[in-house]
Amino acid sequence: MDRLHSMRVFCRVIDSGSFAAAAREMNLSPAVVTRLVADLEEHLGARLINRTTRRLSLTDIGEAYLERTRQILTEVEEAEALASSASSEPRGHLRILAPPAFAVHQLAKHLPRFHAQFPKITMELSAPGPVETVDENFDVSIISVGRRPLDGDFVARRLARSEVIACASPEYLDKNGRPEHPHDLALHEAMLPTFLREITFMRGTWGDDEPGGESITLTPHRPVLGTMHTDTLYAAALHGLGIAGLPSFVVEDALLEHALERVLPEWHLLTVTLYAAMPTRKHVPARTRAFVDFLLQTFGGEDRDPWLIAAGCETRRPVAAVA
Repeated sequence: MDRLHSMRVFCRVIDSGSFAAAAREMNLSPAVVTRLVADLEEHLGARLINRTTRRLSLTDIGEAYLERTRQILTEVEEAEALASSASSEPRGHLRILAPPAFAVHQLAKHLPRFHAQFPKITMELSAPGPVETVDENFDVSIISVGRRPLDGDFVARRLARSEVIACASPEYLDKNGRPEHPHDLALHEAMLPTFLREITFMRGTWGDDEPGGESITLTPHRPVLGTMHTDTLYAAALHGLGIAGLPSFVVEDALLEHALERVLPEWHLLTVTLYAAMPTRKHVPARTRAFVDFLLQTFGGEDRDPWLIAAGCETRRPVAAVA
């Protein structure tokens, strides 16, 4: 029995939630996956997984064994990375965790270029929801944070800053008018995440919204659309339903193509910083370094918003009043 292979299969079964899913992901037959886990249990003399017709669950021994197995496999990967660090071409399987909207609107369009540069790296991209810290099951986590400092045992590289801005289709604005002040939004159809009961507009560029800067908090009337799904807000804005607050990395292409127009260009709703983060390890695989370097090259790695810059609609500084 190839012990390491069986351990990898065991971990994949738990991560994917079923023997069949693990078999598909590892390009094995379900019978082979089932046999490898059974052989591992027989070798250990202990049951690791409780099997029912509905779901899998770890036994107490299985939970402890899974934790140690992950550590062992990580050490093995690090040893392999150290041994192959002199290789001129990064290779292997790269696991990436990212927020869904960033995965759809940014990573997906840049990954073909990464694959062309590093054809021997295969990728697995997971985007289940917001990502605020590192997940050690992934080689790289794309995390998004606001003003709070980064906190945790991981290594992070800043990719860029992204502002959440108000947008609407030109057709909607031609029909309903272009607001000149946040208070004018009372006359417009708003689309908001369902958890928001009020929205705060901050005037000026990053840094102008420090304490003492100008901000306006509004309690909008019942929004025409409420949803937690960013891409639904985006699609509804494109089709003229109303004004939505969206991250710059989502609306970049639509702004460039004039399918969306920025509303209230002196005001923004929120600013987040995006990082490429990795679990703290002694030896980072060459494939991971290559991917992080690629992201830094693609997005700039600076404390500015590359998507608004590309679209030519950076947040304007307020014009000083003339005495």
